[in-house]
Amino acid sequence: MEELQDCNSTSLVALPGSLVLHLFRLFGQQDQSSWQKYILAYFLLVRDEYFSGESKTHSDVFCDISEFDVFPYATDLGSEELELNEQKPILKAQSGGDSSGNRSNDCYFPGLHDDLSQDCLAWSSRSDYPSLSCLNKRFNLLINSGYLYKLRRKYGIVEHWVYLACSLMPWEAFDPNRKRWMRLPRMPCDECFSCADKESLAVGTQLLVFGREYTGLAIWMYNLLTRSWSRCTPMNLPRCLFASGSSGEIAIVAGGCDKNGQVLRSAELYNSEIGCWETIPDMNLARRLSSGFFMDGKFYVIGGVSSQRDSLTCGEEYNLETRTWRRILDMYPGGTSASQSPPLVAVVNNQLYAADQSKNVVKKYDKANNTWNILKPLPVRADSSNGWGLAFKACGDRLLVIGGHRGPRGEVILLHSWCPEDREDGADWEVLSVKERAGVFVYNCAIMGC
Repeated sequence: MEELQDCNSTSLVALPGSLVLHLFRLFGQQDQSSWQKYILAYFLLVRDEYFSGESKTHSDVFCDISEFDVFPYATDLGSEELELNEQKPILKAQSGGDSSGNRSNDCYFPGLHDDLSQDCLAWSSRSDYPSLSCLNKRFNLLINSGYLYKLRRKYGIVEHWVYLACSLMPWEAFDPNRKRWMRLPRMPCDECFSCADKESLAVGTQLLVFGREYTGLAIWMYNLLTRSWSRCTPMNLPRCLFASGSSGEIAIVAGGCDKNGQVLRSAELYNSEIGCWETIPDMNLARRLSSGFFMDGKFYVIGGVSSQRDSLTCGEEYNLETRTWRRILDMYPGGTSASQSPPLVAVVNNQLYAADQSKNVVKKYDKANNTWNILKPLPVRADSSNGWGLAFKACGDRLLVIGGHRGPRGEVILLHSWCPEDREDGADWEVLSVKERAGVFVYNCAIMGC
């Protein structure tokens, strides 16, 4: 709030929109309380009214910000900071109020236009959205509509959550900012799906879990808006052991095996906004047990095997604009054996990193030279189970390594975090959280950023 207090009232009215947006971001980074964001939006509204000249031609409501009973702290700001050209702020009558100053429950915040109220809510933490949806029917409709997430995309607001399923733990979500665990509702699948191997993918505001039911391959979807599970539209060609990656509201799956065990080179694109799958051109080679990711606006597949004996060291790049695949030789030297997990890879700030399953180190990919360089040791052993049971993910600008540990406290899951940009500072792995009574094996992990 210091930046706001350093400005006089006239300059607050004249704040450009870009600076207001910067202040919103600053408040978000400093974890300021929501009433400060409310006041900032208030000044933005007054600025618009002040320069539009509408106050001279419309019937307006005159009210003082200190009268808003929602924010009792407003009176502590001092009268000199509330004066705008020696007169009270001017607010235009809006939906939910009338020219006599009467308020109603139709607006989100008293005295604030709905579009600015929604902007304020978009900047609040999405872990608060379930609570906000319980305030009244209007908040519930707004939260469940997904509109706030569209605003967040517009303003570049992203919170990354970890979705995790371990050997002794159902699906849970972890908020790294608040260090908070949240249990997801029970998935209403059959017993076969519960016990069989599964794959997961987060795209948009959806968590997709792929597995096998008694009737065949199936996809269950957890919707962040409704906070419930439902069946997802099946792929045009159902598969397992495929490579996958997501970027915003789209995801691509490539390769894998069909229900008869045949290795595939086909690929499909999923659009979470409309909930449908689209077949895209085939890869150059059929492969399973490979890994996929988006980098520099393109989709890549590396590693995997084409048969029980043939390990693949090449990668493939898919250009979404030209709809073509390009083969990259020796992109993943060493390849993947049939007993190993798919390559443990993650992309941070358009840089590719991998957890070497045999040497227990983190490597970085050199795009220019098509080579890998060792950065530092992993905080857990990856070679004990050939990479299985370990998660290596990108979470914002950090790398996450999630794995099990047996110690004095029993079996626990440890979430380690490291920012590659802190490499020169000698920063070591940070333990974000210790999840007890979760077993030691990570079955599925996905990062949702929205």
